[in-house]
Amino acid sequence: MVEPPLLHGFSPTLLLVLNLIGTFVFGLSGGMAGVRAKLDVFGAVVLGIVVGITGGTIRDLLIGIAPSTFRDWRYLAVAGGAGLLTAFMHERLDRVQRPIDVLDAAGLSLFCVTGAATAVSHRVGTPEAIILGAVTGIGGGMLRDILIRQVPTVLRGGLYAIPALIGAGIVVVSDRLGDHAVIFPILGATVCFVTRMAGLHYGLGLPAADSLALRPRRRTDRAPHD
Repeated sequence: MVEPPLLHGFSPTLLLVLNLIGTFVFGLSGGMAGVRAKLDVFGAVVLGIVVGITGGTIRDLLIGIAPSTFRDWRYLAVAGGAGLLTAFMHERLDRVQRPIDVLDAAGLSLFCVTGAATAVSHRVGTPEAIILGAVTGIGGGMLRDILIRQVPTVLRGGLYAIPALIGAGIVVVSDRLGDHAVIFPILGATVCFVTRMAGLHYGLGLPAADSLALRPRRRTDRAPHD
C-alpha cells in the first residue's frame, strides 16, 4: 500500500501502532454496544470487529485497492480481542465510559486524517477525499447501529460526522494547495478532536430536520364582499 504523502513525518511503525490503538478503542465501543443490545459473546466480537475495521475497509474498496485491514492480521486480532474483552469486563468498562469517549474521539480524529491522506495519495478528487476521510472514522459506527437496529448516531444528532469532515478537509485542502507539511495532519486531528469533545461536553449538535420546516403564513386580509 502506498504511504500517504501527507504523513511522511511519521514512521510506518508509529502509524501502524496508532491505527491499531484506534482499532482497539473502536472495537471496545462496538463490543459494549453488543453487550448493551443483549447479544451473545460472538455478537459482541462481531460488533467489535465491525466498528474497528469497517471504515478503513469501505475507504479502500471505494478507492479500488485491497483493504489493508484484511492484509494485516493484526487489525482483525485487535478488533476481535477488544470485542471479546467487553464480554468479560463490560461492568468495569461501564465505569470508565468517559475515558472511552475520549479515546473514541481520538480514534475518530486519527482515522479521519489517515483516511483522507490515503485517499489523496491515490489521486482521489477533493470532495471525494474529504468524504472518504470522514467515512474512515464513522463507517464502523454506522454499520454497528444498523446491525443492532438503530438509526445511526451520526444521523440523529451530536457532533460526530462534522468534526471528521473538518479534520479530513484540512488535510485535503492543504494537499491541494501544495503544502505537505506534517503540521496539517496534526492540525486536522486536533480540530476534529476538540470539536468532538466540545459536542460531548456541551451537548452540541445540528438541529432536528423537522424543526426547520417553513410554516405557511396566516392570511389576515379578508376577501372583498360582492
